[in-house]
Amino acid sequence: MPQKKIVPRIKKKLKNNNKIVLAYSGGLDTSIILKWLQENYNSEIIAYTADIGQVMNKSKIIKNAKRLGVKNIIIENLQNTFVKDYVFPMIRGHALYEGTYLLGTSIARPLIAKRQIAIAKKFKAFAVSHGATGKGNDQVRFELGYYYFGPKIKVIAPWRIWNLKSRTDLIKYAKKHHIPIPKDKKGAPPFSVDDNLYHTSTEGKILENPKKHAPEYIFQRTVSPEKAPSKPSYVTIGFKKGDPISVNNKKLTPAKLLQKLNLFAGKNGIGRVDLVENRFIGIKSRGVYETPGGTLLMIAHRAIESVTLDKKTMHKKDELMPKYAELIYNGFWFSKSRINLQKKIDLRKNKVNGKIKLKLYKGNVTILSRQSNSEAYSINKVSFEENKSFKKSKVERFILGAARKLRV
Repeated sequence: MPQKKIVPRIKKKLKNNNKIVLAYSGGLDTSIILKWLQENYNSEIIAYTADIGQVMNKSKIIKNAKRLGVKNIIIENLQNTFVKDYVFPMIRGHALYEGTYLLGTSIARPLIAKRQIAIAKKFKAFAVSHGATGKGNDQVRFELGYYYFGPKIKVIAPWRIWNLKSRTDLIKYAKKHHIPIPKDKKGAPPFSVDDNLYHTSTEGKILENPKKHAPEYIFQRTVSPEKAPSKPSYVTIGFKKGDPISVNNKKLTPAKLLQKLNLFAGKNGIGRVDLVENRFIGIKSRGVYETPGGTLLMIAHRAIESVTLDKKTMHKKDELMPKYAELIYNGFWFSKSRINLQKKIDLRKNKVNGKIKLKLYKGNVTILSRQSNSEAYSINKVSFEENKSFKKSKVERFILGAARKLRV
């Protein structure tokens, strides 16, 4: 067994320190990992949960961890940090991976990894561990964060070294060790679900076959457009220096603002995406994503930039976006490349101020109005009425200059 080769080498280190910080959700996978770490590393496990707005039962997390003998359980509220310092910069960059995915899972991992290493340093743990599978992107995202902030701290990735190769193996292991197995709405073991304040992703089971449509019961934060209200909803989002600050003229904290938009969009059937994506490690995967509030923010932010930024700046941002999104998707949030792109993206963000009014109706979003004091948009210049603000005599020279470029 692979773990037998590792344990003796680790045990030598246990003379001085035997703590491992596990990214713990309280669910089936991480509960199994917790037990497995105890069995194979003879270590004290510190269960760390980052509260980034996911649906969670704190008492259940504590209960499950205590049932497995964990004494140190840390649940840290990072919702405002997550939205302000991770989601909002991504919105300013209009990040869409492969033109579709709003990067809801990708953007959460760097923050969790950063805080996990901080906890490991605080408690002088020799290792950190996560529950990402050996075929997925999250193992890369977590571990790039680990290596950036704690290069000397050991990383334990159970899915790459244990003998539990499938969901079936996990369920057998859970039954053996009396670990509760949750059921989905059909009474079967659950889909693989990840959620946070920004999105929910669902993978596995029937979704692995791209020929099969996603069953309606898997959706957790959006109603189907068909069942959405027959009357539209209206939302006004206020922006200051590139970031959203208010909903319907009420100022809100970053977390509360996104929560409010999630409710508005979710009840109107907005934010669903079913996609097949190209993973960083080289395989394709199919997932269903719900990003209701994020969808509104993306549309509204582009709309406010349309009346506040110049053409050159907007087009440059569009050029940068695919690379920017790919860096985030692949786990390079803390890289110099991503940080440098962010500086370019944010170069004119101070000009992005105003309000956008949206109409939400049965899965559709319509921009109703754009309000800003910016001088980037000139009504005089675009008006069909004659005025002196735009000299049409220059247009012919402009066209002739452009024509010469046809031969270049």
